[in-house]
Formats: sequence, structure tokens, C-alpha cells
Amino acid sequence: MSCYEARLEKMWDWMACEGIALLVFEDAEGRRDSTIRWLTGHPGDALLFLSSARKSFLVPWDIILAKAYARADMIIPYGDFDRMPIRAIRGAAEKLKIAAGSKIEIPPETPYPTFLEFVGELADFDVICREKSAASHARNLRAVKDAEEIAIIRRAAGITNKMIDLLEKNVRSGKIKTEADAAMFIEAESRKRGCDGTGFETLAAGPDRSFGIHAFPAWTAASFAGQGLSILDFGLKFGGYNTDVTLTFVRDPSPQQQKMVNLVEKAAKLAAESIINGNETTFPALAVETLFAKSKKRLVHRLGHGIGLDVHERPYISNRPNEEHEEFVPGMVFAVEPGLYDPIHGGCRLENDFLMTETGCEVLTAARIMYL
Repeated sequence: MSCYEARLEKMWDWMACEGIALLVFEDAEGRRDSTIRWLTGHPGDALLFLSSARKSFLVPWDIILAKAYARADMIIPYGDFDRMPIRAIRGAAEKLKIAAGSKIEIPPETPYPTFLEFVGELADFDVICREKSAASHARNLRAVKDAEEIAIIRRAAGITNKMIDLLEKNVRSGKIKTEADAAMFIEAESRKRGCDGTGFETLAAGPDRSFGIHAFPAWTAASFAGQGLSILDFGLKFGGYNTDVTLTFVRDPSPQQQKMVNLVEKAAKLAAESIINGNETTFPALAVETLFAKSKKRLVHRLGHGIGLDVHERPYISNRPNEEHEEFVPGMVFAVEPGLYDPIHGGCRLENDFLMTETGCEVLTAARIMYL
């Protein structure tokens, strides 16, 4: 059984328990869902239908791309349905022989007016749209990576580590002088090494702009790695899977800046020690928050988040009361990123990627504080 077949089996089992005859997944501009790639290998821009008879039906925007990458029982171009989702759903129901009155579940991100339109046009079916949906179930499954995913992520992390070393070398030698130099270097070198590109827009902030959690603009022509604190937050995408790391470059820091750096390094070590099989994801976040509070500082963002086909996915490593708390289990891959930010002294963040294994937490990346 291929990895895609194994993943589909889990979704079909869930459909049987829920009494769903037809599932609809959508990956389109404004409503992205990497689950379609997870289930079929198709890079994106498509509708995916799963039937209770355990058949898959892919409706891609680009049929040539789909035939090169996708695995599905049927693949028919979106153009055959005039690129209209209602016609595609109706066509899928006919081709997959979905009986009248059966439940068809559409994505929870579907706008309410569109949902009403679907209900009207598909009146012979029971169209449902809900928060606890197939989409959320798939995201839960994706939080624990299978062997194929872990192998890809390891390769992505290996390339990321080489990039980190090259960045340090080129900053020290003076080849990277500006934020733009750093961002463009990462983009070019990642492509040379077989990556799909960067997983998100690189955040390169020199000493004058590192006070922001996410610098705006993401990078400029300003100097980088000068006196003070400079942040470089980047990720590489390889085979569809992402890494996410943050380096801080420190040059001739003030006493206040050095205290910030020391505290972030201590927090990163404490967080890593707190990530244990069976521990709740709140545990390391609470440990870092407590550490920062002793120095009258605050962790102003999540301590970490899962990574995979998306840069931010489950599990979320946070102590926020409004977020779902869960336990660390083998197969989870996540980034941990303690940081401190000050409007006068700048910012410092240290982010690495981790894999939870049966024997403990494995550090995948080699991001670090770099003293110049």
C-alpha cells in the first residue's frame, strides 16, 4: 500500500463512521488546503472528491500537471465543468454514483452565501458544512507524519542546515551586507539545491528593524548584521514540505541587548528540555513564559507550531486558553521559537525544528545565535 492509499483509507474509515457519502476538498486561491496534496500528490489548485465506495476523483485546474503528479481513481479537468464548483460537485456525484438524499460534506471555509447556493442547487442531497469536518480530521491526521513525510522533512532540514552554515560564512566574510543580500542568497541557493523555493517570504531585519516579530517590509536594502541585533527568519520548501528557522546575528551588543540574547538562549534550551513524549503542548510554553516573567519579559507569540506541507499547522505549542491543547506524540514535527522584542534595543529570536520520536525529541535543524 502506498503512502497515499494509507492516508485515503483513514479518511474513508472516518467517512463510514460519519455516514458521509461524498467529501469535497478544495484547494483554490483564497481557500488553500494542502490536504489534497497529502492525499493525492497533486501540487495544488484542484477539487478532490472522496466517495463512501472508497473512490477518489480529482478535478484539477491544470490537467497536464495532475497527470504528471497526482494519484486518483479518476482525473477530469476542471474545464469540463466550466470551472464551476457546483457543476463539479454534481458531476462527481453522478460519476461516483452518489444516491439521492445522501450526505455531501463541503469544506468549512466555504462562504455562507456559497453554501446557500450549494444547498439550493443540490436540493436532492443533504449538503453539510461544519467546523468539526473532514478538513479538520485530515489536519489532525497530518499532525503526525508518516515515514515518507519524515524522510522528506529530514532532507529539507539537511539542506536548511547547509544554508545556515553558508549564511554565517558569507555574513562573516562581508559578502552579505544587506537584508536584500541575505534574502536573495537564500532564494537562489535553495533552488540550486533542489528545493521548491522558500516556504514563505524571508524575514531579514537589520539592527534598526529587528524590533518587529515579523519585520515589515519583510526585507529591504538596509544594512544587515551591523552593530546590535539582526534577525533572519527563513524556511525552505522541499518536496512540498517546509522547514522554519530563525537566526539572530549579534555584533557588539549593549548590556541590555546581551541580557535579551542570554534569556532567549536559556529559553530555547529550557523549551527543548520540556518537550517530552506524552507532555502537553502547553508545558514548554508555560515553562518559557515563567522564565521570561522572572525577568519582567513576555513571550508575545506562540512558542511554536507544527510544520509540514504548511508552514503553520498542528500541533500548536502555546499556553493560550483559546487553543486546542494536545500531547506530544511520535511523528510530530514542529518549530520552537522563543523571542524577545524591544522598540529601542531590537529583537532576538532563536527557532529550530524538532521531530518527536519513540525515544525522545530530535533536533532537526542547527539554527543558532551567531556572535560576530
